[in-house]
Amino acid sequence: MFDGLYFEFPRLLFVVFFFIACETLCRMKLPSIYFPHAREFMQGSVSSSKTLFLLKWLGIVMMIIALMSPVTDEPYELEPKDGYEIALILDASQSMGAKGFDASDANLNRFDVVKSIVGDFIRQRENDNIGLVVFGEFSFIASPLTYDENILNRIVSQLYIGMAGKYTALYESLAQGVNLLKMTESKSKVAILLTDGYSTKEIDKIPLDVALDMAKKEGIKVYPIGIGLPHEYNAKALNTIAKETGGIAYGASNANELKEVYKQIDALEKSEIQNETFTYIKYYYMYPLFLALISLMLYVYLRNKRGHA
Repeated sequence: MFDGLYFEFPRLLFVVFFFIACETLCRMKLPSIYFPHAREFMQGSVSSSKTLFLLKWLGIVMMIIALMSPVTDEPYELEPKDGYEIALILDASQSMGAKGFDASDANLNRFDVVKSIVGDFIRQRENDNIGLVVFGEFSFIASPLTYDENILNRIVSQLYIGMAGKYTALYESLAQGVNLLKMTESKSKVAILLTDGYSTKEIDKIPLDVALDMAKKEGIKVYPIGIGLPHEYNAKALNTIAKETGGIAYGASNANELKEVYKQIDALEKSEIQNETFTYIKYYYMYPLFLALISLMLYVYLRNKRGHA
């Protein structure tokens, strides 16, 4: 309980010498003026009582210790909440069901691999406010921005192919990602857009230039990622998105390359905010003060009792 105890005002210890000087040099002459029998009261057993002597000095010492303010420091860390605002935009269209993306497990489809890698990415971004957009032939916000990585990963684990339709509304998903981030006040806004296909023009309600204008207006940097073979996704459109918003376009033909892509993005947009450390000061002056009060009350009680005996 008292580990690391120290005094805020240690120099007040020298006050004890003032009391020692008074004990030695001062004489109680005033009581004889106001109380005729004070001289008799001060004589005899009272003056020689060791109990009274100990109680008096215990009270004095405890008061001085209380004035010196004994304290302990209890450091604690406040988790920062000033990292990046990140929108993870994931393609859940039918084409994400293709298998063979992960050579170590041919039975896994692309979406299974993406969910695993995205989950690892989320766990690495402890200081960031992350939201999730899922798209197919329409897009929706699967999770608003949150610092809770456990909740976010639980949502990611429950996503499935086709939950937003089987086609690809690529540019609408980018606009939805902008909507997710536009209400925040952070100066560092990032969208990571992952897809394995081309935009389906018939169902993509928002043109590319409109989605780009929205992203640029909000100052959102977009990192587009195309997965699969180069001809399976629109590399030209992804490059345009990256160039216009200040991001970088990536391609990944297998799971290992996709892991490396997320590592690179993690390094490029690494939040360098350190945890803030605070010190909670706990005061213990009340304990010696309580002992001083009890000691002096007993001293006065016994002194008066013996004085009137």
